[in-house]
Formats: sequence, structure tokens, C-alpha cells
Amino acid sequence: MTGQSILDVIGGTPALWLDRMVAARGLDGRILAKLDYLNPGFSKKDRAALGIIELAETQGALHPGQTVVELTSGNMGTGLAIVCGQKGYPFVAVMSRGNSVERARMMTALGAEVILVDQIAGSVPGQVSGADLAEVDRVAQQIVAERGAFRADQFHHVGNAQAHFETTAAEIWTDSAGTVTAFADFAGSGGTFGGTVAGLRAKKAQVRGYVVEPEGAAALSGEDVTHADHPIQGGGYSMATLDFLRGTSVDGYLSVTGEVSRDIARALAREEGIFGGFSAGANVAAALELLAGPEKGGVVAVVICDSGLKYLSTDLWD
Repeated sequence: MTGQSILDVIGGTPALWLDRMVAARGLDGRILAKLDYLNPGFSKKDRAALGIIELAETQGALHPGQTVVELTSGNMGTGLAIVCGQKGYPFVAVMSRGNSVERARMMTALGAEVILVDQIAGSVPGQVSGADLAEVDRVAQQIVAERGAFRADQFHHVGNAQAHFETTAAEIWTDSAGTVTAFADFAGSGGTFGGTVAGLRAKKAQVRGYVVEPEGAAALSGEDVTHADHPIQGGGYSMATLDFLRGTSVDGYLSVTGEVSRDIARALAREEGIFGGFSAGANVAAALELLAGPEKGGVVAVVICDSGLKYLSTDLWD
């Protein structure tokens, strides 16, 4: 792929069959891993960032030179820093101090103004809760009002899910030669799950969709939240509803512990050479569980959401 701008090479990421991992565990079926950590910003959020900004431009909601503001765990902020930098929009990323420092440094290097928000009392560094996110959202709203800015609003802006409908789903379908039977994804904004499942079902209505959540914070499945703090950054915020899941049939919910996510992320690096983050470990752990259960003999697609380079200051690689 050759482009005139870095924006031209967002998406179109390679995919890899995780046959080594599946065979080593004696499972029946296949896992297709979409390597979105190879996007320019090292995460799947580059797709959503480009989708939101370009749709806002088309709709006239974003004006030339206007400031863009968004709350982020770091990945959407990195994507927006790249997109806004190329298009000439000042960008302000608002992020909890509970997220890894690599993310803030990367956004700053890409030209973003980064505002770090203290965690609420009792929160654990490295473990961002829904309450922490709510405080980040409050600060983001305040900055939008003060600066007359455009809010990218990844939890609600249709450009998020639309990007995954148009690109991620289409690529997974092609990468799997139309053999994919299920898609599983760790829920953050829900845009990847909602958009990708809808896109895959437009190709084949029988494709099943599974939402992945942290154990103890599986609010979307209807469970009581007993452990809102967890190390799987970028999602699992104990939200009972997500806009992008409304109207999308969910075939099942899986919960994964931080420990299992960590172990599988490390196994991905050793066994498959994939240097992904915590949520990549959660997604592959869920896919392995599915092949041992309801998707035995099937083809489960997952996204490797971001790079392990964003977690060097955490215990993921200790």
C-alpha cells in the first residue's frame, strides 16, 4: 500500500491465523487475528479517528482550524493526533493519569495537547474505572465549552462504528476468505464490536458476535460490578449500556481476568510473534474459550487492538 499522506495507510492491516496457539491447546477451529496494532498510531482507533473526523467534515460539524477535543485512554487520542495534525486541526487529548505514561508521551510527540486528569480517591494507578472515566469526561466537556471546540465523542459519534463497518468487517471477510463464523471483541466504546458485527452480518447473517468484558466489571452482560478496577486499559468501564451495542444482537458475553489477559498477551508474543497489549490478550483468550465451547470447529475473528509498546511501564511485561 502506498499513500500520499499517512492517512492513506490507516486500515488495510494484515491478518494472521493463530494456528500455533490453537494447536498447542488441542482446540478444534481457527482464530484470525486482525493486526491493527500495525496501524500508524499502533491501534485500531486510527480507523475510528479518521472516520469521525471525515464524517464531521462532510456534515459541516467541524470547521477549518477548529480545535478538536476528546477523552481517551490513549489510543483514540493517538489516532486523533495523527488525523488532526495532518488536516490542520489543533487537538486536545484528555486522559486519566491511570493510563500508561507511554500513551501521553506519544500523543505529545504527535502534536497533541495532553491534559492529564487525576484519578478519583481510592483508584489504583494503571486501573482506570468507570468513575475515573466520568471525571475525564467532565473535564473534556469543560474544555469543549471554553474553547468552542468540536467533541470527537467516540462513545456516541456514528463515524466510529461506521469506520469499522466499512473497513474492519470488509477486511476480515476478505482475509478469512469468507469463512469467519464469529467475532469477539473487548468492549470499550463498543464501536469496533457494533460496526464489525454489522458489517460481517451484511456478508453472512449467521455470523455470531461475542462481547468481551473484564471479570468483576461485566456490566454489559447484566452482572453486578464487584471489581471496577482492572488492568485491561481502554475498556471495561462498568457501563451497563453502550450506544453502539443498541440494536446489535449479542450472541454471548465472556469475562476475562486481568491475569489471563496478561498471560495470553505474553503467549501471543512468544508463540506467534505478536507484540500486543492487554486487550489483545483478552480478545484471544476469549476466542480460545469459544473454540473450546460454542464455536468449536469454527473460525473466530479478533482484533489485536494495540501495541505492547504502550504498556512497557506496566506489569504486562514484568
